[in-house]
Amino acid sequence: MKRVVSVSLGSSKRDHAARVTLLDEPLELRRVGADGSMERALELLREFDGRVDAIGLGGLDVYLNIDGERFVIQDGLRLMQAVRVTPVVDGSRVKDTMERRAVRWLAEHGPVPLRGARVLMVSSLDRWGMAETLAEVGADVVYGDLMFAAGVPYPIRTLEELKELGRKMAREICKLPIHMIYPVGEKQEREPEEKFPEYYREAQVVAGDFHLIRRYMPRDMAGKMVLTQTTTAADREFMRERGVRWVVTTTPVLDGRSFGTNLIEAALVALLGRRPEELTPEDFHRVLDRMDYRPTVIDLQS
Repeated sequence: MKRVVSVSLGSSKRDHAARVTLLDEPLELRRVGADGSMERALELLREFDGRVDAIGLGGLDVYLNIDGERFVIQDGLRLMQAVRVTPVVDGSRVKDTMERRAVRWLAEHGPVPLRGARVLMVSSLDRWGMAETLAEVGADVVYGDLMFAAGVPYPIRTLEELKELGRKMAREICKLPIHMIYPVGEKQEREPEEKFPEYYREAQVVAGDFHLIRRYMPRDMAGKMVLTQTTTAADREFMRERGVRWVVTTTPVLDGRSFGTNLIEAALVALLGRRPEELTPEDFHRVLDRMDYRPTVIDLQS
């Protein structure tokens, strides 16, 4: 049985393990949180290096891919370079393939018609494939990167403007320590603080990273759809209590929860038996075809 581990800067309260079968092969998947500590994350990575078949880095990004241009976050690169033997990934390849497919599937089959729908994407630079595909299917998207990352009350409303401003933002973001960019450790468990709640209220769909969505989520989310990735049973109960009608996870639900894109990408790398840098988007699409991939849609209020 192949073993795949996600080492995350997130809270260890979200740790989980599961034995699953993907592409007719048994896999042991495990998520281990470092509670926001870079030093603990480095210890874990060195501990698992050479002892598992693939490693995912969670709770941060290493690469931001913006319209074909790649930016490298230094804290993420530091963690990735600590792994010497085992293939290590950050989930960016899966985001750019699986999440595009998820949006296109939802545009045809989802509970909320995406063409013309008002969508708030709390953070877009970490999910360019989702951001771009939402625009392609005709959604009316507000990209909230300046508002929620920098506190600037300026909604970005077109993909072209996001490309222009995104490159400038990415150059600065990549220099910052990860705790200034993204909630890590116990910050993921704090009570949300409302920020620009009017954009949440106006949206029919709120999309992006779950921790960033949760961080600023107002109490009244009645009837809305949340399009995100990793959720636990507790996350889904939190959204249900706030009135969210639909939650859509782009990663499949395995053993009661959806794992992060980094762990799913690491699992696919382990199954394919090749180094990550050798794999192309077409390789991932072929695997997703074999999995008969589609996002998971849950009606929280039924």
